[in-house]
Amino acid sequence: MAYFAAVLARTEDGWDVSETELDAVESLADLADLAREAAQEDDSVLVFIEQEDAWFAIVRVDGEEDPRIFVSDGAAAARSSYGSVLTDELVEQAGESEFDDLDNLVAELDDEDSASEEEDEDDGPAVGPGGVPVGPLGDSEILAEFGLAAKDLVDLSGEGAVPGDALAEIADALGCGEILEAVR
Repeated sequence: MAYFAAVLARTEDGWDVSETELDAVESLADLADLAREAAQEDDSVLVFIEQEDAWFAIVRVDGEEDPRIFVSDGAAAARSSYGSVLTDELVEQAGESEFDDLDNLVAELDDEDSASEEEDEDDGPAVGPGGVPVGPLGDSEILAEFGLAAKDLVDLSGEGAVPGDALAEIADALGCGEILEAVR
């Protein structure tokens, strides 16, 4: 399947967006280095990754801090080469908990409408191949500082969401939708 990847570097004038190749990326450290190369001083850099019709991911790098990761569908991403780089890192961060408690990975969202749809806590979350949870995984607060609430990001990752459309909406919320669309 086809991938799309773009680097969004925060500047004094907004966002500088450029398409990038992930051919040399074999680890999260490689991806973070790629992002840092695009940074102006220690400003934030976002990497958008999309696998057509399957999942999207956002990796945020702020200076020399550890990268923050959000993946729209962990199980789907774990089945792809670039996605597994991200999900493997998230699984490692979660430790050996077998994802019994996803509070560390996805922010709690109070949504009265979904309360009746939630699975019984004893059943736990749906898990895909390799033990990676189905659905959003990672730091849903990754873009809160830029005005995109965790709930909105998770909603863009819900069942039936189209990854390319979701990234376009996220870019619009960041104020760089037209620039991202120009590099697609």
